[in-house]
Amino acid sequence: MTKPHPDRASPAHLDVLSCNILAGGSVKRYREYVTHSWKHVLPTGKRANLDGLAGILSDFDLVALQEADSGSLRSGFLNQTEYLAENAGFPYWTHQPNRKVAKVAASSNGLLSRLKPSEVLDYPLPGRIRGRGVLWVRYGSGKHSLVVLIAHLSLGTQARAHQLGYITELLEGFPNALLIGDLNTPIESPELRALFARTSLQPPSAPPPTFPSWAPNRAIDHILASATLQVDALRTLPHLVSDHLPVAARIHLPESLHLAHYEPVAS
Repeated sequence: MTKPHPDRASPAHLDVLSCNILAGGSVKRYREYVTHSWKHVLPTGKRANLDGLAGILSDFDLVALQEADSGSLRSGFLNQTEYLAENAGFPYWTHQPNRKVAKVAASSNGLLSRLKPSEVLDYPLPGRIRGRGVLWVRYGSGKHSLVVLIAHLSLGTQARAHQLGYITELLEGFPNALLIGDLNTPIESPELRALFARTSLQPPSAPPPTFPSWAPNRAIDHILASATLQVDALRTLPHLVSDHLPVAARIHLPESLHLAHYEPVAS
């Protein structure tokens, strides 16, 4: 966490963004996974991509990052979550390193925030192959708190089902919650239907497609909110980085939530 800030009035809504940033890389067509494969292990051009992304992040209150590099060869040994927080003017940030491949790659989930978290926890997600996790963040305390979970789930259906079952347990007892991230599955999938049946999270009526970024036809990046929270303006942003489009929403908060230490978005 960085830069403690004086208390501010609690917001009536939060502008939220989820973004799989592919460690600052950019893919514009399928063949580039092969023809530009060298770019995935070298830092070339990635800092400039992050600078462009930082320019839009400053419009948001909470930003959930997936596939942010926490400091390895492919990022020029840069902690990308920290770099984006500083360049987009966020007073608080945290990250969860998940999968490290020697000194070449170090993937993590990240959070940029204008709210000061009261609690941050890291949980490894179940899976045959280790290296995925969920970042659990609480704002406020008790029944008047908001819990935000950030995750990047597995590609396999069975692994995702186990991971979402675990996330279900992490949501128990928290009526005000957000699950944000690259869940690698559409809203109508059996594993997400099971999540909705066992939690207060609600499926969006028309989730926008986010993948692939150059011709999106699959809605696999999500901002899921509990029934106590109202979701407006669910949309994608233009492709600046990665092979996913960022997905954004405005979350209206109930008056019962007491969220202190808030720094509003600069006008």
